[in-house]
Amino acid sequence: MSLASVGEAIWVLGIVAWYVIRYSFERRAKRARIVKDKNSLLDKVGLASALFGLAIFPVFYVISGIPEAADFPVHLWTVILGGGIFLSALVLFRITHKSLGKNWSITLQIREQHCLVRTGPYALVRHPMYTSFLLMVSGQFFLLANWFVGLLGLLGFAILFFLRVDKEEEMMLDKFGQQYRSYMGTSKRIIPFVY
Repeated sequence: MSLASVGEAIWVLGIVAWYVIRYSFERRAKRARIVKDKNSLLDKVGLASALFGLAIFPVFYVISGIPEAADFPVHLWTVILGGGIFLSALVLFRITHKSLGKNWSITLQIREQHCLVRTGPYALVRHPMYTSFLLMVSGQFFLLANWFVGLLGLLGFAILFFLRVDKEEEMMLDKFGQQYRSYMGTSKRIIPFVY
């Protein structure tokens, strides 16, 4: 088995693990009644962009090898680095879901008895789930060793992030007011101490 195949296999296993994590928390969250829903066409565009860049096109690449011209050399260190980054993304993804509990939703929603979470990864950043997606994109780049797939993943993440993050923060300000505003003053968005 080539190093490229090992990287692809790790990526596939990571995507399966990502889905398993998401599915179990999604089932639990659906039990809490939604009291406010800001789902929109732009939100759906963002989600579709992330899905395309982080799953659909990379699966196409793993199956077909297209676009082969954008491949770059695979080394043991790129597979190890990519696997480590992707694993850290999955760990953060799970911890973030666990911290949110029934507050979590895939779209912009406020649930009954929604509370402001400031513990766990939320003590460092306001949107650690996006941090996990950024880590996934980085891991994907090294594991699949293809410039086009890597940049498409980054583009999909960026579209989702920039279409949603301001709306999420607006929704939190509407719900929690000064409490959220002070949280904004003591935390960064997705990269601790930076942004």
